[in-house]
Amino acid sequence: MASVKYEHVTKRWGNVTGVSDLSIDIADKEFIVYVGPSGCGKSTALRLLAGLESITEGKIYIGDRVVNDVKPKDRDIAMVFQSYALYPHMSVYENMAFGLRQRKTSKSEIDRRVREAANILGIEQLLERKPGQLSGGQRQRVAIGRAIVREPNVFLMDEPLSNLDAKLRVQARAEISKLHQRLETTFIYVTHDQVEAMTMGTRIMVIKDGVKQQIDTPQNLYEYPVNLFVAGFIGSPAMNFMDATLVERGDKVAVDCRDFILNVPEDRAAVYRQHLGEDVILGIRPEDTHDAEYCPAGINKSLVEVRVDVTELLGREVVVHLASKTMEFQGIFDPRTSARVGNTMAVAFNMDSMHIFDKQTELAVR
Repeated sequence: MASVKYEHVTKRWGNVTGVSDLSIDIADKEFIVYVGPSGCGKSTALRLLAGLESITEGKIYIGDRVVNDVKPKDRDIAMVFQSYALYPHMSVYENMAFGLRQRKTSKSEIDRRVREAANILGIEQLLERKPGQLSGGQRQRVAIGRAIVREPNVFLMDEPLSNLDAKLRVQARAEISKLHQRLETTFIYVTHDQVEAMTMGTRIMVIKDGVKQQIDTPQNLYEYPVNLFVAGFIGSPAMNFMDATLVERGDKVAVDCRDFILNVPEDRAAVYRQHLGEDVILGIRPEDTHDAEYCPAGINKSLVEVRVDVTELLGREVVVHLASKTMEFQGIFDPRTSARVGNTMAVAFNMDSMHIFDKQTELAVR
């Protein structure tokens, strides 16, 4: 087993920077997820670790060994790609055994590893089939099995579920998480899907334009985003943002959003009082925006009158698109809501879960 370390790693192609000054420490047996929009550098960071791209600056360690100049086959890693890249003329067994045969592993050891991996993944009955006879989910398991048989110190996964349908993705997420617990090996997983990231990773690194924005546990990323980008990327539906100014309202600190003014909770007033008069961005998640009639008990709420533009019934909840005079935002309401398109209604913001961001730097104000 092995830890992984990026030390001021940069990757450039001419004037284009794919990864910029990346430094992270990944503990042995950790499951870390690199997440961000397409083109942000997350796959490049993974490929640098795998040795599929050369490093422009910095060092990468696997365990105590610097691997900058180590060939990919000698890094003791195994990688699962978005494209499963199975050999169509070979059986599942032969696909899983191929890499071991290339390494001159004994026939008995190959058989042991392949059958053990097949048992872990529940594909023992598929070993004699060809890839063309398998579903997408089964091919994905074979691709993971091909990585497992190598018994690597580090598993690298580059968007391995993106070719699956929605139902299979949910199932596969759980299987990969269980696989990590069973193998007790370091997993590094790349995805643009923040739901995958939140449900699978013990820690998540959010990347934008090749630069690390924040690395933390899923819950801390959700509750304490360091900047506007992380706040908007983590969470579905995305956080509501409103241009605002911090003002004094009697003896209270408030957020003036032009269309309405919201009082700040007393326990945050001291921090925000230092920024009175400043233009800021207020962030409130849709799940903290409630139908006032079915508002959870015990929250610090502020009520506003808004118009209902669209409702999306999801069974256990209703996603409601709301509008004031100059702004649009979303709420997640109890399914008993009386919200109807075109009507006005009272909405309750949970101010205990509000976020304030500096409008110039986009950093969280705390």
